[in-house]
Amino acid sequence: MTRKMLVVGEVKDNTLRHVSFETIAAAMKIADGGEIVGVLFGENLTSHAKAMIHYGADRIITVEREELADYTTDAYSQAFLQVYEQEQPNGIILAHTSVGKDLAPRLAAKLNNGLVSDVVAIENDSEKPVFTRPIYSGKAFEKKTMGEGIIFATIRPNNIPALTEDLSRTGTMTNMDVELKDLRTTIKEVVKKTTDGVDLAEANIIVAGGRGVKSAEGFKPLEQLADALGAAIGASRGACDAEYCEYSLQIGQTGKVVTPDLYIAAGISGAIQHLAGMSNAKVIVAINKDPEAPIFDVADYGIVGDLFEVIPMLTEECKNVTI
Repeated sequence: MTRKMLVVGEVKDNTLRHVSFETIAAAMKIADGGEIVGVLFGENLTSHAKAMIHYGADRIITVEREELADYTTDAYSQAFLQVYEQEQPNGIILAHTSVGKDLAPRLAAKLNNGLVSDVVAIENDSEKPVFTRPIYSGKAFEKKTMGEGIIFATIRPNNIPALTEDLSRTGTMTNMDVELKDLRTTIKEVVKKTTDGVDLAEANIIVAGGRGVKSAEGFKPLEQLADALGAAIGASRGACDAEYCEYSLQIGQTGKVVTPDLYIAAGISGAIQHLAGMSNAKVIVAINKDPEAPIFDVADYGIVGDLFEVIPMLTEECKNVTI
């Protein structure tokens, strides 16, 4: 059954996030040969629209408004609903990011429609696609299908691979005018506390530190290893609570949920709340002085030792490797 699918591209700091391409791949699994229509909100969107076409979208609708340059629930939901009314799709796919987690439930309520959130796999062997999503903090998985209404889901980053970029691929791009009224929220200024670097939610490699780093200064060896690997820096809640780093780096049940190819946990004991945020990483390497630390129960590779001795050794070895 062919379906017309709407996918929302997510622009952050004037850069199109890679998960936008993953939403296209997810939509293609459901569309079964139907049309993939990308939607972009913000300003100066032409290059982003071309990129989405190169990654598989058939057509892109851009909505360029100053009010959409930074995300607000009111403006984005109003704009998207007008795109929806024009396109009348069979399904909608968003990324399960901070934007998607806020926007998707609002849209589902406005459309009086169901929503499957945090999807990590999609099967389309029957008339209805089957979505797999984690439950109980990643301890189990459930499979879901949509009942009545359109197909609506958010996908977890780094789980559904994007298609290979094809620069020869062409598609149509159109700009759509929308009416935004009675906006209750506007962005006056964005103040960032996080440092520049690899986006934690989309990182393929993460180096994370816990209370074992002992201080903010203790994160420096981890940052050097991350630089050598092209990785993002993360942290346990314990490290954040101790003010060794910012809460924006927190991984766990009350922080970010990540699924990188490689997760290096240094000085992290492995509390269940932290495991909920990273246990689905493809390969987990644990470094801890305590051989009984729970983190070793989920690790693929474990190093029992002082992280301040082990991390610099790993960093030097990584610098000496040529790919």
